[in-house]
Amino acid sequence: MSKDKKAKQASAPHGSGSVVAEAAPDGQGRSYASELARLQVELAHLQSWVKKSGARIVIIFEGRDAAGKGGVIKRLTERVSPRVFRVVALPAPNDREKTQIYMQRYVQHLPAGGEVVIFDRSWYNRPGVERVMGFCSEEKARRFLELTPRFEAAMIESGITLLKYFLDVSEEEQERRFRQRVKDPLRQWKLSPMDIESYNRWWEYSRAYDEMISATDTRHAPWWIVPSNDKKRARINCIAHILSQIPYEHVPFDIPKFGKRQKRPSDFTEDPAPRNIVPDILG
Repeated sequence: MSKDKKAKQASAPHGSGSVVAEAAPDGQGRSYASELARLQVELAHLQSWVKKSGARIVIIFEGRDAAGKGGVIKRLTERVSPRVFRVVALPAPNDREKTQIYMQRYVQHLPAGGEVVIFDRSWYNRPGVERVMGFCSEEKARRFLELTPRFEAAMIESGITLLKYFLDVSEEEQERRFRQRVKDPLRQWKLSPMDIESYNRWWEYSRAYDEMISATDTRHAPWWIVPSNDKKRARINCIAHILSQIPYEHVPFDIPKFGKRQKRPSDFTEDPAPRNIVPDILG
């Protein structure tokens, strides 16, 4: 194994048998912006294929706090329709949901035909934050790890494509990002009390994530680890990998016929009533 590959694998949570996403090559004249634009064109082609084929795709994003999940999801969805690429980021369960079967609140968000559902954190909250923070018992967390591979196998057998990504960031980089949030008013909303707990409990989360990945990294639903100390590289690598895992095809675009625009009716007159116009502050 090369030194570079060893370094990449060292950044992933221990116990994962998944292949680590390869870094994008440098020195080949491809800038971040141009590569992102190219990938977003492919995502548009993927969207057309999903709509035509009726495919059902689930993409799960898990990882350390401040690892860059939101940034990947934003670039993944910013040039496609929210009716096709639907992001699910569930809040803490309410009193009613707490009495339901654990998977129940997630199952209702699974895709119908022609949809891609992106989970910004998912059912893996149970062996992660819920386990570490004591929101569920150790027995329930271990039962989850035992049953989840079967649940995901049933999803795949039903025809759903399931992709699971874990974004990993170093202690030093996570702390840098947290402190950056403190100083920047545009980022302060991102710093929650749970983030502070994850900072203090780094090694508890490390142990929980290691066991989670080891128990649920299966042949039918493997985990893919995304080293994310470099946010831009992580975004490009992750989106490229998603595209490589789905056997989509380019669907020809049917150019619509616009016909002729109506002529202005001879009896049409502008409404003389005054309108409230938004001021032009640029002058």
